[in-house]
Amino acid sequence: MNDLNPVASMSSSTRSFTKVCEILDRYHRDPSRLIPILQAVQDEYRYLPPEVMSFVATSLRVPPARVYGVATFYSHFALLPKGKYVVRLCNGTACHVKRSIPILEAVQRRLGVSDARPTTRDFLFTVETVSCLGACGLAPVMLVNDQVHGQVTPESAVAIIEEILRKEAA
Repeated sequence: MNDLNPVASMSSSTRSFTKVCEILDRYHRDPSRLIPILQAVQDEYRYLPPEVMSFVATSLRVPPARVYGVATFYSHFALLPKGKYVVRLCNGTACHVKRSIPILEAVQRRLGVSDARPTTRDFLFTVETVSCLGACGLAPVMLVNDQVHGQVTPESAVAIIEEILRKEAA
């Protein structure tokens, strides 16, 4: 049990900070590169762990409040763990008018998530709504990680989720 074993936890933390050090070194520990540093950290962990943000602040010699301020200002950054597949459903004007909410509800129902608990227990999926994905001509739009799906319906959205689940099970 790693959470009961301080040595295992310490070696895990050491590994974590080793990777963060590599990221910091890649950006020459330059405080003006804070945003790309945080992006790289988030790419590694799928979110920004508090202890890593503190480590980044110390390493860059900037106040922790500055790191936290950047992380909370930009909606791209996540302070909670996200799933391997982040499903973003657009609820901008064009998508909303073309009934994006029933799509959201169908995906949430299929995955057993909600607005209050957007990530599946196995951390395979996180479901979010966004104000605009910039693809209004394809409304309603769903983004799965970097893959855009246009003119989705509740049925086609669930089919996309099912396909991912099949691939993961294989």
